[in-house]
Amino acid sequence: MRIGNQLVISAAMLLAGLCLWVWLSADAGRTLVAMGVPEGAVAKINPAVSEPVSAEPSSGSRAPAGTQRGGGGQQTVLVATRPVGKGVVNDQLSAIGSGEAIQSVIVMPQASGTINEIHVKSGDRVRKGTVLAQLDDDEQIIVRDQAQVVLRSAREKSDSYSALKSFSRLEVLDAQIAKETAQLTLTNAELALKRRSVVAPIDGIVGIVAVNIGDNVTTTSNIVQLDNREQLLVDFWAPERFAVQVKVGMPVEATSASRPGRVFEGEVEAVDNRVDPASRTIRIRAKIDNEDDLLRAGMSFGVTMRFPGETYASVDPLSVQWDSKGSFVWQIVDKKSVKARVRIIQRNPDAILVAGDVKEGDMVATEGLQRVRENGTVRVAGEKTPEVASR
Repeated sequence: MRIGNQLVISAAMLLAGLCLWVWLSADAGRTLVAMGVPEGAVAKINPAVSEPVSAEPSSGSRAPAGTQRGGGGQQTVLVATRPVGKGVVNDQLSAIGSGEAIQSVIVMPQASGTINEIHVKSGDRVRKGTVLAQLDDDEQIIVRDQAQVVLRSAREKSDSYSALKSFSRLEVLDAQIAKETAQLTLTNAELALKRRSVVAPIDGIVGIVAVNIGDNVTTTSNIVQLDNREQLLVDFWAPERFAVQVKVGMPVEATSASRPGRVFEGEVEAVDNRVDPASRTIRIRAKIDNEDDLLRAGMSFGVTMRFPGETYASVDPLSVQWDSKGSFVWQIVDKKSVKARVRIIQRNPDAILVAGDVKEGDMVATEGLQRVRENGTVRVAGEKTPEVASR
C-alpha cells in the first residue's frame, strides 16, 4: 500500500510538471500534439497552442543567435566556410648525418725500429708513395750490400761454368741455382730495406703526426692518419617509408653548421640492403663534392632529399569533427550541409591532409558547427541574402 501511494504521488508530480511546461511554452504543447495528445486538452492549458506559427520570429520569441527560421519552421544556420585545398606528404626527407673522408688510412710501419726522420707535418698534402718517416736502416743496408756481393760472385761463377766445356752439366746447373738463390737473397734484403721507409698509401692530407724522432715503434704503432677529402661520404638514417623511394644516384642537399647559408650538392652513393628492426630506419650513404676543401671528416650535416610525394585534400583544422563512426567534415552543397567522411593522413599547424569524400575546391564549414545538422539549411557568412540583394 505504501508503494502504491508513492507511485500515485510521483505520477501526479510528473503531470503537474508537464502542465507547467505546456503553460509556459506553446512550442511544448505543439510537440505534445505532434506526439498524439488531443489538441483540445492541451489548448485548455495554453490557448496559444492552437494559434498559427508566424514565419518570422516575434519580438518576444527570438531565434537563437546565428540561426533563422525557414518557411517550414526549419532553422537556417549561419556558418563560415573555406575551400578544400591540396597538400603533399612524403615529398621531403630531412635527416642528420655524419661525414667521413672518401678515403682514410691510419699509416703504420711495416717493420719495427727507431724513428730517424719525419718528413711531413700536419696539414701537408701528399701523393701516394711519398715518404712520411724513416726508420733506422743501417743493418738492412749492410745485409743488402752483402747480398749484392754474393750475387756478383754467383753470377760470375755461373757464367764461367756455362762458357767452359770442362764442367759437367750438373756443375753448371748447380752454379745457375746458386746465382738465382743469391738473386732472391738480394731481393729480400732490398725489400727489408724498403720497409724501413714509412710511405703514404693514398693521396691525402696529413693529420697530426703521432710520433717523434727517436721513438721506438712496432708494426702496430700509429704514425699518422691520411684523409682524402676531395669528396665526403655522409651516412644518415631515413624512416622505412622511404626505403623503396631512395635510389642510388638521386640528388642530395647538405648543410653544415660550420658553413651557415651554404648548400652542398651531392648524390646517393649506396643504400643499405635492410631496415634496422630496432629503429625502423634504413642507412643511406651520400657523396658530396669538397673541391674547395671547406669540409672536414667528422662534421655533422643536415641532409635533405626531395620526392614527388602523394597528393591529398587539405582542410582547415577547425573543420574536422568526430562522432561514433570517426572523423568527418560538413560539406556545403547548394546551401545544404552534408556530412563527408574523411580519414586523417597528416596533421600540420595550418591544415590537415585527409582522404575521403572531399576534393579540391569543395566548400566545408569551419565555424558555427555546433548547430549544423545533416541536410540542414545553412547560410554562409558574408553572402548576401535574397532579400538584401533585391533592395
